[in-house]
Amino acid sequence: MTEASAFNPRPMATSEDLTLPIVVYVLYLLAVPTALLSLLIGVVIAYANRDRAGPAARSHYEFLIRTFWLSLVCLLVGLAVCVVGGILSVILIGIPILIVGGLMLAGAKLWYVVRCILGIVYAARHEAYPRPDALLA
Repeated sequence: MTEASAFNPRPMATSEDLTLPIVVYVLYLLAVPTALLSLLIGVVIAYANRDRAGPAARSHYEFLIRTFWLSLVCLLVGLAVCVVGGILSVILIGIPILIVGGLMLAGAKLWYVVRCILGIVYAARHEAYPRPDALLA
């Protein structure tokens, strides 16, 4: 196959083994309904294997590490807004703030799940993640 170009936007397929990045994506997705332990295990695996991975796997590991840190920031900001809204809800002005914090957390969760699913799709196709430093997807 040829590399991605203006006429063929798909990234180059690779013969690398992308099983471990898929395992990390699954660990990330398991962190959604359960505790965050699987997320921490996943990010440790991503950091441990990033330097010795091939180009395709490295792009997935960088994407996974970036997803971890961005989701942690979104979680902390959303929780801070919820705490402020909870405290201010005593005087009723905090109720809209609490709703905004909940919407922020729900949006961050949706963003997180979409990123993980897109990563699994690219890894299942044996392709490098095209934009591991992108904010959205």
